[in-house]
Amino acid sequence: MRAISQNEFGGPEVLQEVDVPRPEPLPTEVLVRVVSAGVNPVDAKTRAGGGMAGVLGEPPFILGWDVSGVVETVGFGVHTLKPGDEVYGMPWFPRQAGGFAEYVTAPSRHFALKPSTVDHDAAAAVPLAALTAWQILHDAVPIKAGQRVLIHAAAGGVGHFAVQFAKAAGAHVTGTASAGKHDWLREIGADEGIDYRTVRFEDVTGDQDVVVDLIGGDNAIRSTRVLKPGGIVVAVPGGVSDELATAAGSRGVTAIPFLVEPDGHALAEIARLVDAGQVRVEVEQVFPFDEVRAAHERQESGRAQGKLVVRIGT
Repeated sequence: MRAISQNEFGGPEVLQEVDVPRPEPLPTEVLVRVVSAGVNPVDAKTRAGGGMAGVLGEPPFILGWDVSGVVETVGFGVHTLKPGDEVYGMPWFPRQAGGFAEYVTAPSRHFALKPSTVDHDAAAAVPLAALTAWQILHDAVPIKAGQRVLIHAAAGGVGHFAVQFAKAAGAHVTGTASAGKHDWLREIGADEGIDYRTVRFEDVTGDQDVVVDLIGGDNAIRSTRVLKPGGIVVAVPGGVSDELATAAGSRGVTAIPFLVEPDGHALAEIARLVDAGQVRVEVEQVFPFDEVRAAHERQESGRAQGKLVVRIGT
């Protein structure tokens, strides 16, 4: 089968098409023919030697954790899916899933039936980003109606799902993004937008119950200044540094790290919300298989609205 691999860490130029054996499903696993694969910041970071490189080890390896496709065969013990089912998922994360390939295998419960109202391109844009937002706002710091939530990088992949999930929970939602994206953020549920290019967010907002920081570094430390006493900042990239922990402690707030995990049950619930029209999926661009490098370049620009997707098959 065709796949996109790399033999060294580096820029997008290290990505190359290779021919590798098609995997076979073990008991409780399914073989999925990949139609589309989502691109995430963690892909670009891992390609360059950061991200999940510590988990994957030295190249060669095949990146990609977001997939949407069709079940080809099922292993012994699989009762939830059958050949021909259209599914989507975030298999194996943070271990190698090999989503940028024509086929993947993984435990059946790493997948769910894809939303029936969207195509594979849109479905492939959902799993990692939506599961991150869902697990933060439902599991790590369950949001309650009436709370105030600040979401950094609100127009990005995780951010635009977090805006929608927080609003659906009844929260007052503020998002940081460039000014040109504020109208769109309001369309999907944000109550307020802050243009990070023209103002410092801590100068124009405060009294927040939760901050979802999708930027990291100094941004997370600054976020402790806008929280109520007892508030929580969820530090997604980079986790909780000593500096962030100290800043949080001095202000009487909490900083917690977060890493998403495969969750077929949550994906089924997210699919239901998508099909009910309660959650929108934003795909900025779909790249052909032979333009994975361009997809990584766009991802690293930090300017994408929503998600980027690579079309793997048909």
